[in-house]
Amino acid sequence: MIKVIARSKIKKGFLPEALELYRELVAETRKEEGCISYELFEELDVPNSLTLIEEWETLEDLHLHTQTSHFIDLVGKLSRIETELPVLIYKKLL
Repeated sequence: MIKVIARSKIKKGFLPEALELYRELVAETRKEEGCISYELFEELDVPNSLTLIEEWETLEDLHLHTQTSHFIDLVGKLSRIETELPVLIYKKLL
């Protein structure tokens, strides 16, 4: 199992637009083969700081996800209104 923590900071005033884009990204991604879970969170004490927490069956499933048309389109749109932070990718050991 692969777990991904992808954080971003949304530019001031753009949270509603970002949430619409993420709503579509989450809905489409959850349909993908190998997607165990794909959820969006906002930090309680830091408004506009979002975190996607993803679980994938395999690293190949994650790789295929990043090549889907909805991922490419929506992440491209999000890149105009957010600053991405380093993405952390883990594999389950125990």
